Amino acid sequence: VQVVESGGGLVQAGGSLRLSCAAAGDTFTISTMGWYRQAPGKQRELVATITSGEGSTNYLDSVKGRFTISRDNAKDTMYLQMNSLKPEDTAVYYCKAESARWYGDAWKVYDYWGQGTQVTVSS
Repeated sequence: VQVVESGGGLVQAGGSLRLSCAAAGDTFTISTMGWYRQAPGKQRELVATITSGEGSTNYLDSVKGRFTISRDNAKDTMYLQMNSLKPEDTAVYYCKAESARWYGDAWKVYDYWGQGTQVTVSS
């Protein structure tokens, strides 16, 4: 499985961006996908996740009501619509895909990360 992010850039506070994460390879094994971010000098944090099937979502408290995660399974692509951006949203945003494989007696889950895309919000 490979994942590639796109859509980052520079935007003024209050603006919007949409990130995309395209998956390739054995995409039928992908279950949960998510967006993470890492600001300079800080640990990587979970921003939002979405499950396969029902598409249940989960968000970081500070982005609730501003960010929306979605997934187009037919295109093997996940999105993050970011509205009302704030300078504190500035970070490198990473896509992660969880791939579950059955090995005859147990499931094994592997995490696949993209290379990241920079989002910069100016005040």
